[in-house]
Amino acid sequence: MAKAAKTAIKTKDQKAAAEAKNWTKVVRTVRSPKTGAYTFKEAIVHKDKIKEFLAQK
Repeated sequence: MAKAAKTAIKTKDQKAAAEAKNWTKVVRTVRSPKTGAYTFKEAIVHKDKIKEFLAQK
């Protein structure tokens, strides 16, 4: 039965599934000017704008 449920979920909304593949989770390290410790900034970015996100300061 599990296989039938998985198949139903995959074929239910293929347009949304195809659009979801265009987004990526990006994790960037940022160094604190006060302490020098590293922190992480996470964002979900469209695949065409990844370089712009990483270029930000």
